Amino acid sequence: MASSVERLSEPANPSIREQTPAWIGVDWGTSNLRVWVMNSDNHPLHALESSAGMGTLEPSQFEPTLLGLIEPYLDASRVLPVICCGMVGARQGWSDAGYLTTPVDQQSRAQAHFTQTNDKRISVHILPGVKQLSPADVMRGEETQIAGLLLQTPTFSGTVCLPGTHTKWVSIENSTINSFQTCMSGELFALLSKQSVLRHSVQSENWSDEAFDQAVASVIEKPETLASALFSLRAESLVNAVPDEVLRSRLSGLLIGAELASCRSLWSDKKVMIVGDAKLAGLYAQAMSTLDSQVNLVEGDAMTLSGLIANYQSQLELQR
Repeated sequence: MASSVERLSEPANPSIREQTPAWIGVDWGTSNLRVWVMNSDNHPLHALESSAGMGTLEPSQFEPTLLGLIEPYLDASRVLPVICCGMVGARQGWSDAGYLTTPVDQQSRAQAHFTQTNDKRISVHILPGVKQLSPADVMRGEETQIAGLLLQTPTFSGTVCLPGTHTKWVSIENSTINSFQTCMSGELFALLSKQSVLRHSVQSENWSDEAFDQAVASVIEKPETLASALFSLRAESLVNAVPDEVLRSRLSGLLIGAELASCRSLWSDKKVMIVGDAKLAGLYAQAMSTLDSQVNLVEGDAMTLSGLIANYQSQLELQR
């Protein structure tokens, strides 16, 4: 299967480029594959990205796809550890890595699922997701970002918000994932803006902070009005010719505001860390600022790599 491969970064220092790889970190999502070639000091020597996401592959294709990326860094004289996170560990992925059950502490997060490979130059371990029995909930991939956050801020207690297609709100105490809640706001936005009647009114890529803030405030005050407020977006377009950029911003504000209303107990009067893409995480921070909530933003990709490093360090400690 053909896929595009992009070299994301190269170290500026030539001496770092020439170092021998110590291990490989892999973030394998539904749509994309990212690989970090790491040295013994846990610094990336090379970073690669491919469009060969989990959703495009059969189980038998994962190993050759990975080898196609990392072949230049392999050596027949030694075995290179590979730590994978993300949807690669789903039932439809390379190998089902299962789930850890909350509460999940630091020791539990050290677990990883060994995956048999045909190529003996690599030793692959896939990190499990996390499940909650009641109310039922699951995450896969976000737990690695949380591990990365806790590696860098081990004393953090509060709530971690991980915005995305399915946003996670995770309660953390004593480096332990105690509980979490998932909201489908990102998927709802995609469906409503692309497949519902609202698609005719929210096509602009421009943005209105004022419209977004007003929508957040209105639905936080009266969350029961969400369903009618959504259709009013179409009506405002037809009757009052309200610009698409205002209505698109209002749609986002309504959905994020409704999410905040449903998760109030997780963020009200608590420390909140928002981990994710700068643009989307910034919208959550903007929404919460209208509620006088204090939040900190953390870049999501950096936390993914940090989480892979945390597990690699745990694997080394287990071998001692």
